[in-house]
Amino acid sequence: MRRRQALALLAAGASTAIARALAKGDVPTGVNRVDGTVQVNGAQARIGTPVRPGDRVATGPSSSAVIVVNKDAFLMRSQTTIELGKGPDGLVNQLLVATGGVLSVFSKKPMVIKASTASIGIRGTGAYLEMDAGGVYFCLCYGDAVIDGPNMASREVRTTHHESPLLLHDDGTTMRIEPGPFRNHSDAELIMLEALVGREPPFMKDGQAYPAGKY
Repeated sequence: MRRRQALALLAAGASTAIARALAKGDVPTGVNRVDGTVQVNGAQARIGTPVRPGDRVATGPSSSAVIVVNKDAFLMRSQTTIELGKGPDGLVNQLLVATGGVLSVFSKKPMVIKASTASIGIRGTGAYLEMDAGGVYFCLCYGDAVIDGPNMASREVRTTHHESPLLLHDDGTTMRIEPGPFRNHSDAELIMLEALVGREPPFMKDGQAYPAGKY
């Protein structure tokens, strides 16, 4: 299985080092990859630095990081700050995105993503979220989600392959949801993150080929 995952990573354009580590079964937990600078709870971190539920992780300018926490994995973009909420079972039950953008894959457990005034309930999904001056960009890459915000009816979203990217705008009193473009994340990155926690995205299952075109 690990060899198959490694080959999928290579085919998707992921790094050779990660693919080899997967094949050997010695991928580190915690901070898995760093390009530039990353801090965990305000202290400079490097590959192998532990990351646990309850921690705060931040990347610097022109930096990125891959973080693995139990069966969840995160690819953090430049100047991104996240906090990992700790549930009563000791697992991550909340992802607070304070700044930047993060691609995440989660095990099948209740999770809440919070960004600005948006609250997104998910379970066992892949999702990309990005903060910018215009509001919150959210792509449910696959899975189910329920989006809540100020003075709006809850909106349910279900996707299998990036079908419904959304822009979440808050004018100070009410959240508004609009269709958005697909941007700033890829299937190759999802394959890499899922492989790190021993899974593969739904679009890779049942003999489906890697969709190398649009995403």
